[in-house]
Amino acid sequence: MKDVTVYMGPRCNFCDAAKRLLQRNNIPYKEINIALEEGKREEMLIKSSGRQTIPQIFFDDYHVGGYKELREIEKKGELGNLLKKARSEE
Repeated sequence: MKDVTVYMGPRCNFCDAAKRLLQRNNIPYKEINIALEEGKREEMLIKSSGRQTIPQIFFDDYHVGGYKELREIEKKGELGNLLKKARSEE
Protein backbone atom coordinates (compact mmCIF):
# COMPACT_ATOMS: atom_id res chain seq x y z
CA MET A 1 0.00 0.00 0.00
CA LYS A 2 1.23 3.49 -0.83
CA ASP A 3 1.85 5.95 1.98
CA VAL A 4 -0.13 9.13 2.42
CA THR A 5 1.97 11.85 4.03
CA VAL A 6 0.78 15.20 5.35
CA TYR A 7 3.42 17.82 6.05
CA MET A 8 1.82 20.14 8.58
CA GLY A 9 2.51 22.64 11.33
CA PRO A 10 1.02 23.95 14.57
CA ARG A 11 -2.23 25.92 14.65
CA CYS A 12 -3.00 25.21 11.02
CA ASN A 13 -6.71 25.04 10.22
CA PHE A 14 -6.11 23.75 6.70
CA CYS A 15 -3.90 20.98 8.13
CA ASP A 16 -6.67 19.99 10.53
CA ALA A 17 -9.22 20.05 7.71
CA ALA A 18 -7.00 17.84 5.52
CA LYS A 19 -6.57 15.32 8.34
CA ARG A 20 -10.35 15.25 8.96
CA LEU A 21 -10.97 14.68 5.24
CA LEU A 22 -8.55 11.74 5.19
CA GLN A 23 -10.05 10.30 8.39
CA ARG A 24 -13.60 10.63 7.07
CA ASN A 25 -12.52 8.65 3.99
CA ASN A 26 -10.75 6.01 6.13
CA ILE A 27 -7.38 6.84 4.61
CA PRO A 28 -4.45 6.22 6.94
CA TYR A 29 -1.76 8.88 6.80
CA LYS A 30 1.57 9.84 8.29
CA GLU A 31 1.77 13.28 9.86
CA ILE A 32 5.05 15.23 9.73
CA ASN A 33 5.21 18.42 11.78
CA ILE A 34 7.72 20.66 10.00
CA ALA A 35 8.01 22.90 13.07
CA LEU A 36 9.14 20.07 15.35
CA GLU A 37 11.05 17.65 13.15
CA GLU A 38 14.49 18.84 12.08
CA GLY A 39 15.07 18.92 8.34
CA LYS A 40 11.45 18.15 7.43
CA ARG A 41 10.65 21.68 6.22
CA GLU A 42 13.53 21.44 3.73
CA GLU A 43 12.39 17.94 2.74
CA MET A 44 8.87 19.27 2.09
CA LEU A 45 10.21 22.17 0.02
CA ILE A 46 12.24 19.83 -2.17
CA LYS A 47 9.40 17.32 -2.66
CA SER A 48 6.84 20.05 -3.39
CA SER A 49 9.03 22.05 -5.78
CA GLY A 50 9.34 24.93 -3.35
CA ARG A 51 5.76 25.24 -2.11
CA GLN A 52 6.02 26.76 1.37
CA THR A 53 2.42 26.61 2.55
CA ILE A 54 1.08 23.85 4.73
CA PRO A 55 -0.30 21.32 4.49
CA GLN A 56 1.51 19.65 1.62
CA ILE A 57 0.02 16.24 0.88
CA PHE A 58 1.61 13.32 -0.91
CA PHE A 59 0.34 9.93 -2.01
CA ASP A 60 3.72 8.22 -2.06
CA ASP A 61 5.71 10.48 -4.41
CA TYR A 62 2.61 11.96 -6.09
CA HIS A 63 2.20 15.56 -4.90
CA VAL A 64 -1.50 16.23 -4.34
CA GLY A 65 -0.93 19.80 -3.14
CA GLY A 66 -2.64 21.37 -0.16
CA TYR A 67 -6.04 21.02 1.46
CA LYS A 68 -7.90 22.84 -1.31
CA GLU A 69 -6.53 20.49 -3.96
CA LEU A 70 -7.31 17.45 -1.80
CA ARG A 71 -10.86 18.69 -1.22
CA GLU A 72 -11.36 19.31 -4.94
CA ILE A 73 -10.25 15.76 -5.72
CA GLU A 74 -12.74 14.47 -3.14
CA LYS A 75 -15.59 16.65 -4.48
CA LYS A 76 -15.00 15.34 -8.01
CA GLY A 77 -15.19 11.77 -6.69
CA GLU A 78 -11.63 11.06 -7.79
CA LEU A 79 -10.05 10.38 -4.39
CA GLY A 80 -10.67 6.64 -4.50
CA ASN A 81 -9.41 6.33 -8.06
CA LEU A 82 -6.27 8.32 -7.30
CA LEU A 83 -5.52 6.15 -4.29
CA LYS A 84 -6.24 2.98 -6.25
CA LYS A 85 -4.03 4.12 -9.08
CA ALA A 86 -1.25 5.02 -6.66
CA ARG A 87 -1.62 1.72 -4.81
CA SER A 88 -1.71 -0.34 -8.03
CA GLU A 89 1.68 1.05 -9.08
CA GLU A 90 3.41 -1.06 -6.39
